[in-house]
Amino acid sequence: MEFPRSQFIQEIQERKLLHQCTDLQAVDAMLAQHCVTAYIGFDCTAPSLHVGSLVGIMLLRRLQKAGHRPIVLMGGGTTKVGDPSGKEESRTILTDDTIANNMKSIRGIFEQFLTFGSGPSDAIMLNNAEWLEELNYIDFLRDYGQHFSVNRMLSMDSVKQRLDREQALSFLEFNYMVLQAYDFVQLSRKYNCNLQMGGSDQWGNIVNGIELGRRLDRRNLFGLTVPLITTASGSKMGKTARGAVWLNSDQLNAYDYWQYWRNTADADVGRFLRLFTDISVDEIVRLESVEGEELNEAKKILATEATRLCHGDDEAKRAANTARQLFEEKDGISNIPAIDMPRNELGAGIPLFDLVRRMNLSKSGGEAKRLIKGRGCRINDSIISSETYMVTLDDVSVHGTIKISAGRKKHILICPSE
Repeated sequence: MEFPRSQFIQEIQERKLLHQCTDLQAVDAMLAQHCVTAYIGFDCTAPSLHVGSLVGIMLLRRLQKAGHRPIVLMGGGTTKVGDPSGKEESRTILTDDTIANNMKSIRGIFEQFLTFGSGPSDAIMLNNAEWLEELNYIDFLRDYGQHFSVNRMLSMDSVKQRLDREQALSFLEFNYMVLQAYDFVQLSRKYNCNLQMGGSDQWGNIVNGIELGRRLDRRNLFGLTVPLITTASGSKMGKTARGAVWLNSDQLNAYDYWQYWRNTADADVGRFLRLFTDISVDEIVRLESVEGEELNEAKKILATEATRLCHGDDEAKRAANTARQLFEEKDGISNIPAIDMPRNELGAGIPLFDLVRRMNLSKSGGEAKRLIKGRGCRINDSIISSETYMVTLDDVSVHGTIKISAGRKKHILICPSE
């Protein structure tokens, strides 16, 4: 029999999104035969998700485009507990109001990528507080706790790594995997959801839910994971020298988001085109073979297409046009004064306020600090608001320079030199 039969499995294999599946043949057959409901859980610890969550969001998008129904499960209940997966310390406990506000803010992100509604393949967003907050603790322990082995729970990577490092793991966090398994059972009962998806660090939690569903309801549930994405340098996706790359425009504007993708390392361009855009795989294969200036054009395509999905077509075009005016056209970067600076000095790091003063962009260090605090200072057109920010070689743009701006009219280019 031909494999894969389903459009979804074929596409995620071509785009190198598939990491593990509990029964790939069965999942593929199920997806080929009828509309399948699948979910991914997201926490509500901040008012925005960052690009580290984008792999999961794109997975739901591809599921829906293949004719299936995605469930976005917001962790209104589990956020109060905290997922220990990949964490080195306990998270701060958030108030109910903060969690509610975060959820409201995050929903807008998903509305950019998914179609919500009441149709067979329309996405729905749920909050696991709906069923978790109704639990009676003693009854829950009796009815569900008996199905979990503490020995096995201790062997899970999310727990084992914390214990091996002798880092605190609260009893509250230890319960997270039980609650996530319960989520899967509730979704299977209420919404006929029989596929949970997530990052590879969620494998153990997903398997727990599958086993709980089998023991309680004799249901066949399935799990599928995607690889955890790192850059070619080995760093985690979504983190830069200036902090997280947020998906909400009020946390990070479309231009800065475009620049993040434009600065992608050469070795990551093809992979990121597969993961984070809707460009056809055939076109991506062509772009993977280009070099030199054509590779820079491929990076611009990546930046524009990724920004279009997250911020819309108009904002993506505006960001691309702004970058072209600043860095390529005659009235842009070529008219900005350039100053050479030794690489070893930048390598050690220079306080931004001191650099602003030294470049005569302010009259004093105090004025420079006030400018930075008032969000009037930018590096490569990204606002810097930390008075203690250190300018380093990490700030060198794809053009080989660091553009420092004070207000709207004062600019200088730092050119690293030997």
